[in-house]
Amino acid sequence: MTPHNHAKPGDYAEAVLLPGDPLRAKWIAETFFENPVLVNSVRNCLGYTGTWKGKPVSVQATGMGQPSLSIYVHELINFYGVKTLLRVGTCGGLTAKVKVRDLIIAQTASTDSTIVRDGFGPYNFAPTADFMLLRDAVARAEEKSLRWHVGNMLSSDIFYHADGLKSYETLIAHGALGVEMEAAALYTLAARFNARALAICTMTDCLVTHDEISAADRQTSLNDMVTLALDVATAA
Repeated sequence: MTPHNHAKPGDYAEAVLLPGDPLRAKWIAETFFENPVLVNSVRNCLGYTGTWKGKPVSVQATGMGQPSLSIYVHELINFYGVKTLLRVGTCGGLTAKVKVRDLIIAQTASTDSTIVRDGFGPYNFAPTADFMLLRDAVARAEEKSLRWHVGNMLSSDIFYHADGLKSYETLIAHGALGVEMEAAALYTLAARFNARALAICTMTDCLVTHDEISAADRQTSLNDMVTLALDVATAA
């Protein structure tokens, strides 16, 4: 047990999905898992374990932002033996090439967060996805005829920038596809502790075109993203 998690050793599977929203974790467990069991409810950051197609898998909410995610990821790896972590979330689009409902599979994650920067002295660490998870996710997305993009994601500590889209101009010019708040810390911690990680996000609103996803389309898109992530997480 930890200050943030009352699960016992062995309560989590070695593969865990990581949504930010606790209610999304509950929805994933109740919608997709066979025989889901609640294993953590501290601070209502819900965690569940069940099976997917007969294979053990867990889901754990991480809250919003890199500081919150870092607590749960650190503990899942170091206290509960988790080896594979897949973020499943939503993101804003930074290019008109990515349409609403498209998946962004984050190969790398840039960030404005000192959470990554402060750990590496003079070096600029490049947070990167696990290649085997990335390759499997792309292959399965193609097989399912999903719309997907692979590239750089921005993990920002700020949701409401004072200068709006202008704050992202340099990253957009260098090909960043979307913006969310967690992937860079996830990739950094996975590298630090010899785990595997991948972030898959559904683009729900484009900051460039101002297109937004409807409630009905959001649910369908999340179904596609979660089933893809579950297949990837339980493949090994």
